[in-house]
Amino acid sequence: MFYYLLYPLRDLVSFFNVFRYITFRSAMAAITAFLISLIFGPLIIRKLKEFKVGEKINKGDSIKLDEMHRHKHNTPTMGGLLILLAVVGSTLMWADISNKNILIALFVTIWLGVTGFVDDYLKQSKKNAKGLTATTKLLSQLFLGIILGFLLLSDPNNRMSLDVPFLKDVTLYIDGFFILFVILVIAGTSNAVNLTDGLDGLAIGIVVMVAIAFSVLSYVTGNVKLSEYLLVPFIKGTGELTVFCASIIGAGLGFLWFNCYPAQIFMGDVGSLALGGALGTVALLIKKELLLVIVGGIFVLEALSVILQVFSFRVFKKRIFKIAPIHHHFQFLNWPENKVIVRFWIIASLLALLTLVTLKIR
Repeated sequence: MFYYLLYPLRDLVSFFNVFRYITFRSAMAAITAFLISLIFGPLIIRKLKEFKVGEKINKGDSIKLDEMHRHKHNTPTMGGLLILLAVVGSTLMWADISNKNILIALFVTIWLGVTGFVDDYLKQSKKNAKGLTATTKLLSQLFLGIILGFLLLSDPNNRMSLDVPFLKDVTLYIDGFFILFVILVIAGTSNAVNLTDGLDGLAIGIVVMVAIAFSVLSYVTGNVKLSEYLLVPFIKGTGELTVFCASIIGAGLGFLWFNCYPAQIFMGDVGSLALGGALGTVALLIKKELLLVIVGGIFVLEALSVILQVFSFRVFKKRIFKIAPIHHHFQFLNWPENKVIVRFWIIASLLALLTLVTLKIR
């Protein structure tokens, strides 16, 4: 919005020429999203308490885990609404909203946000701790993946191939499996973030680190000179996604202000599904899908721990971990919650740095 309102005034006042720069608008988007979260956070927490929208601890999966998290009972949830408000609002303010990449990213974020909202709403209104069935959520992700896949296929600039990290001029062609791959990325990232959201500030802290890495990658991919220098395929228009990623960073830090241990609010599925899908979409748009495995290594680990646990128990009747996802496993090893959180953050930050290193090691 500000891009269209203020940039045309550059001929009258030279200062407004600054609005042409993605770096300036990204910085302002991050600050704006942070302030939106900080200002509206207390209001949303108060309203959620008034409507008795609180976390339900008696989920029946583990009696021991329920007892460990008893103090979290009735803590306001569905805080992802605050994140969506900050991300979408800040992006609309500072990004070029005629850019198709921005529109696609917002579309996916809102779609999964609505899916998560319905899930959270059912948990609260129906007193059903399970919310939407796994099949229903998967169908929502499936339809979204199909739509996104066709949108990307309709773009003449889209390459149906994958860049391989650390290797120069090496690509994997997935022409016949492109839409299936898009579905896998969207479902995988949204569910992985959802599984990680089990401890105070854990998921949102890692999301911020991933968004920082993707903001750099988006800027490089959309910049002709930088992409040529770093031997990264240039994709026109993707630089604008830096503003979107910056909004996630600001919104995430603002939400972490209230979500850090001990949490005053939880994001719920409305936040975790939306943020996971948003990150997956950015990876698809800038053609850095395989880097998701590195930069989102903690998310991958969390998802794998659940898959391996279920497989092992069903096939061998034995558990690999004391409990899954893996962050709860460490709690069962008597690690304090805040220690688990900070150590996972440390690993996530190192993985984000490793991801950026791939720009030079090729």
